[in-house]
Amino acid sequence: MKSSQESFSLVIFGATGNLAQLKLIPALYDLVEANLLPDNISIIGIGRKDLSHQQFRDYSNQVLHKPNKHHQHPIKREVADKLLSKMLYVSGDIAKKEIYQKLNQLVKEKKSCSNRMFYLATYPKLYPIVFNLLQKSGLNDQKCGYARVIIEKPIGSDLQSAQELNQLLNQYYTEDQIFRLDHYLGRETLQNILSFRFANNLFESLINKDHIDHIQVTASEDFNIGMRGGYYDSVGALKDVGQNHILQMIALATMDAPDSFTNQDITKKRIKVLEELKPDLNSVVFGQYQGYLNEENVAADSLSDTFFSFKAYIENERFKGVPIYVRAGKAMARTVTEIAIFFKNDHAGLFAKQNMAEGNNVLIYRIQPNEGIVLKFLSKRPGPEFKLQHEHLQYCYKHTADTLPDPYLRLLFDALRGDQTFFVDAQEVEAQWRFTDPLIAKRNKLFSYEQGSWGPTEVNEAIEKDGRKWLYPSISFCAL
Repeated sequence: MKSSQESFSLVIFGATGNLAQLKLIPALYDLVEANLLPDNISIIGIGRKDLSHQQFRDYSNQVLHKPNKHHQHPIKREVADKLLSKMLYVSGDIAKKEIYQKLNQLVKEKKSCSNRMFYLATYPKLYPIVFNLLQKSGLNDQKCGYARVIIEKPIGSDLQSAQELNQLLNQYYTEDQIFRLDHYLGRETLQNILSFRFANNLFESLINKDHIDHIQVTASEDFNIGMRGGYYDSVGALKDVGQNHILQMIALATMDAPDSFTNQDITKKRIKVLEELKPDLNSVVFGQYQGYLNEENVAADSLSDTFFSFKAYIENERFKGVPIYVRAGKAMARTVTEIAIFFKNDHAGLFAKQNMAEGNNVLIYRIQPNEGIVLKFLSKRPGPEFKLQHEHLQYCYKHTADTLPDPYLRLLFDALRGDQTFFVDAQEVEAQWRFTDPLIAKRNKLFSYEQGSWGPTEVNEAIEKDGRKWLYPSISFCAL
């Protein structure tokens, strides 16, 4: 990424926190390795730890060399050195104006004219203080260079708090300065749904009520909450992944074709389908895995959900009457995230006497693991008799790429160049909460489930009542 700007400052609030360690510093390394960072960038970390510039560089170098399941490729010394040479540090309390005076001085030391991006890898309760002090210090001034801000999900804890946060942001920034980051939108596998649907004529004409029987979304993890008890117990599964990740998956799989590949048109179509998506409140099931109450930093009487399921409909002509079944949770039988689109079985009668294998044609977007796109279809079994069996056509990412880029690499790069296409805007996040809040209001009963299962048995009631069954995700897709 080459730039004509005089200088650029990326300021990370919470630079020694967990998010920076696991995601941001490794993503910055990858950007340097891919030659996607401006040569004239300064990366300024802000944190409570009392560190010098060199100590922060040493700390960041240690972070890069720590085991990290999200960043497993070897660290090249020349790339790390190039990144570390751009890193500076300001220590202190971000609620005190002294931090911003030091920051302003550092920014102006580089050049009097500078573009600035503020990444708030910190608690949302600190946002009002940070925004106010950035404004008072003049760091938000755009007379000479732009100012942008990145905040992470969760964007609020319900519709009201999301609206209040959006109002707060709009006191200090215009919408084109605000980058609300949901890392799922940076996933290669999720973004590829757009290209699969709209760059090909093969399937898009079939994605409607005339051809689709139903849609299933599964987002399961085979591990428990680990050391995240303090955070997880305050939000639960539905707020953690349902309000954001899963709704984005549904939106990309069902939205209408945008008029152009631009932020405005793509976001407009995502918002439209999210506003048309309506939950069946009688279908919702909340669960909690056995042993959750014994986890570290979990309240002994916690009513937080570690599992949820629901049925929803898209109230438009295209998907009228097509149910969408969703399930997600921790400590389940398998780690898998996928969208499965079940087509109608209208012509099954032709082969009724040919020992036809049961089941629909299914199009599966496998988000993780064994990432790929799979089509389940029927084919004649080799042999003298005319018998049918299931087969799979599959595109596997591992056959075309050794590793997939981390979502933070893509999203940081997009933010640096001002592309908001895969960020969430104010109207979009509020539409997500309008859908989710009524479901959360139904969380008056938790069903217990065994670790290593597919959730409470009650999850089967809604789908089986409709004469359907959950698809058990295959472990063989793209495995070789």
